[in-house]
Amino acid sequence: MRSRQVRAHLLVAGWAGLALLAAAAPDTLPVARWLAVHLLLLGAATTAIVVWSEHFAVAMLHAPVPDRRWSTARLAGVNVSVAGVLLAVWAGPPALIAAACAALAVAVTAHLVVLVRLGRGALGGRLAPVVAYYRAAAVALAAGVVAGGTLATGSAGAAGHTALRLAHVHVTLLGWIGLPVLGTLFMLWPTVLGVRMHARTTPTARRVLALTGGGLTVAVTGLAGPAVLPGPGAAVAWRAATVAGLAAYAAGVAVAVRLWAATVRRGRKAVSVAAAWSLAASAGWLTAGVVHDLVLFATRSPAAAQDGVESLVPLFLLGFVAQVLIGALTYLLPVVTAVGPKARAGSRAVLERAWQARLAALNLAVALLVLPLPGPAATLGVVLAAGAAVAFLGLVVTVLGRRAGAVVTPRAPVLIGTAAAAVATALAVLVAGGGAGGGTTTASGAGTGGAATGTRTVAVSLHDMRVSPSRIEVPRGTALRLKVTNRDAQRHDLRIEDGPTTSLLSDGQTRTLDLGTLTGDRKGWCTVPGHRAAGMTLDIAATGTADGGRRTAAQGAEGHDGHSATASEGSGPDLSADFSAGWHSRDAALAPAAGATVHRIGLHVRQRTVEVAPGVRQRMWTFGGTAPGPTLRGKVGDVFEVTLVNDDTTMGHGVDFHAGALSPDKPMRTLEPGERLVYRFRAERAGAWLYHCSTAPMLQHIGNGMYGAVIVDPPGLDEVDREYVMVSSELYLGTPGSAAQVARMRADTPDAWVFNGVAAQYAKAPLRARAGERVRFWVVAAGPSDGVAFHVVGTVFDTLYKEGAYLLRPGDGDGGSGGSQVLDLAVAQGGFVETEFAAAGHYPFVDHDMRHAEAGARGVVEVR
Repeated sequence: MRSRQVRAHLLVAGWAGLALLAAAAPDTLPVARWLAVHLLLLGAATTAIVVWSEHFAVAMLHAPVPDRRWSTARLAGVNVSVAGVLLAVWAGPPALIAAACAALAVAVTAHLVVLVRLGRGALGGRLAPVVAYYRAAAVALAAGVVAGGTLATGSAGAAGHTALRLAHVHVTLLGWIGLPVLGTLFMLWPTVLGVRMHARTTPTARRVLALTGGGLTVAVTGLAGPAVLPGPGAAVAWRAATVAGLAAYAAGVAVAVRLWAATVRRGRKAVSVAAAWSLAASAGWLTAGVVHDLVLFATRSPAAAQDGVESLVPLFLLGFVAQVLIGALTYLLPVVTAVGPKARAGSRAVLERAWQARLAALNLAVALLVLPLPGPAATLGVVLAAGAAVAFLGLVVTVLGRRAGAVVTPRAPVLIGTAAAAVATALAVLVAGGGAGGGTTTASGAGTGGAATGTRTVAVSLHDMRVSPSRIEVPRGTALRLKVTNRDAQRHDLRIEDGPTTSLLSDGQTRTLDLGTLTGDRKGWCTVPGHRAAGMTLDIAATGTADGGRRTAAQGAEGHDGHSATASEGSGPDLSADFSAGWHSRDAALAPAAGATVHRIGLHVRQRTVEVAPGVRQRMWTFGGTAPGPTLRGKVGDVFEVTLVNDDTTMGHGVDFHAGALSPDKPMRTLEPGERLVYRFRAERAGAWLYHCSTAPMLQHIGNGMYGAVIVDPPGLDEVDREYVMVSSELYLGTPGSAAQVARMRADTPDAWVFNGVAAQYAKAPLRARAGERVRFWVVAAGPSDGVAFHVVGTVFDTLYKEGAYLLRPGDGDGGSGGSQVLDLAVAQGGFVETEFAAAGHYPFVDHDMRHAEAGARGVVEVR
């Protein structure tokens, strides 16, 4: 018996060591992360569960010990089959993969048969229901093997790959790993607390298994269903089944946690406080994980949810499994390695050294790895987790090496098992913390020809409005995985047509997309409005495809999220039509500068649908809900303190005030949705200044409405009767950021030219003045591509101020005889002109580039 357990635990340690090597060599091994995770879960965890589930089943059922020769043969069959699966998937031949998976399924079924037979005629006991958890786990592993084999051989196809992968992940994590650990906690928790089991432990254990096992069955059926019966109608039913099953599993966990909490209330001080806290933390993360999973699938489609499922891996391995192992070892190791209370207390004292710091570090690491935080936070999480694991492993080694006051019991094989479990704990930390860090190859490596070789992982980076590499070539039949990392200050994502999508990634964040087996070419793009049109696209070519690289209908679709351009794009608005009932023009009147020397302004970025031409409504990206944004005014020396808040939930934005001179690094940075900053500058120079969004691609952000004016009065500015501000710009209709809209922006072929954001608005709602009044017109050219030649028909400007200087002014050296007909401004320039209206009448004002005037850049001053 002893030699068998020694061999078994050496196998666990061996699998764990191989997994550690795979996790540490992502650049030299194909599919390294996949290999590391499966070496840990399919190799080390499976071996440990097979050995200990049989051992505990015998003890809890008071059953006779099975024939050791057959037990050894079954364990050998499991390990040989696991090795065959890993080697076959690594090598790639589908027939070999299928044979290895079939052998593993047979070995697992044999283990299940033994667990069932142990219950026949056994005496049983209060903990007999726990054995049912082990049986259910064996069924889950068999199902996981079938799903995994189908995925690895490419039999699922592109459409069914996502469905089967989600089912595979859930049945493995929640079934094969989760169920036996959950069941064992019914025994371990009160033992660690040093109290009797709760009176309702037996019925509660049965109830929890019914909820978790039954719920998992329903959930996995719902997840895998689309691979068998696809279609929109069936998808609704499959999703409902998934949510219902996950809800039942979560309810089962809640029932178990409630019982464990009741046990705490009934107990005295724990035998090992450190072990109790570790087990409690594991229960907390298990609860958080299943609730997160439930919310994920309740609020998203399975395809959209799969990226979020990735975060369950570190949560489950680190937060749940690793802390269960640490808690169990902290309590059990002194029990099985030392004789006598004093020796056990000494060993326990060693294992509990700095336990609060280790517990805090490990749980903080889980949070850093699970939450959508920037890359440095995840790196810190890996460091903290690895440090906590290595520290605990060192304490385990110290306890095992003790001689003074410690006597090794006849259960010597347990020493090797616990040491192996400690190694597996540290490994779980490293593998989970590494996340998507392993298993990458270069794009050129993925693009080599030849026969299909199983799974390929390609590193993809998002930066500078580009997807790099922009083209990937892989042999047809290859299962492709993309390791996507955002290396840009603003957030991006990557969507694969008819496939998975990452969440919005912050700088440094990484997610892995599993595309399944490639049977044809695919397209990918960033879904942030405008980014696809700006060039953030990816071409995936399946070499040797029969379709010759033809694009599908979905691939040919233009616009954001594949939508085609609207019918109004490029046709231009009908300026003779009427505006909608209730429409009001933008008030162009400019109030005098306030007396305060510090101007505090709140500027909220929002998307708004507004009327931009008669009867034409357009989605605009705005500062403060209007395009252009609010006009700011002050005097030379005044301080502007602008609090910018990004209320746009779809993308990042920033702001650049041309009136301020300061380093752009921080104040002009991109704010992600929900973020804010305070932009503070002193207006040292007078002028009519532009402000605009500072986030790339600026052509699109400005072209879709993100601009405004800042007026800084020149010293000694004369008083006038009226002041108006005109911000000129182009108008591009259609879906913001669509390929059609961006193409017209690049070609400088707008649908209209406008003053203050609306075509011909002041022709319908004229500006007002009285005869003899002196009127000042401030003008800023926002572009994004065209300047303006501002002209008022029927009058002459006697004052012209442009880019901080007077070019014409009454009383100048020429005796005031000079005049001006236009204020000509290049893009981003500003100034003002003044005139007096001699008589009542209607005075048109235009951009004297007549293409612009006839396409909306016009209005009327009604003088009475």
